[in-house]
Amino acid sequence: MDRKERVTIDCRDSPEANCSLAISGTESEVMECAELHATTKHGMKEPGLRDQLRSMIKREAFSR
Repeated sequence: MDRKERVTIDCRDSPEANCSLAISGTESEVMECAELHATTKHGMKEPGLRDQLRSMIKREAFSR
């Protein structure tokens, strides 16, 4: 199995989002899910959304 870096994005880090969802996985998995969540649940559609989401990503320490 490929040991890809795990990252997390957490809605609680965004002051305007009244949401407790956290998404964890590879960066591409997290970005895909976070973008879908931001647009469908929070109605976010502004230009630069992917950049905003990417800035919220936190890298997890590799523990295995």
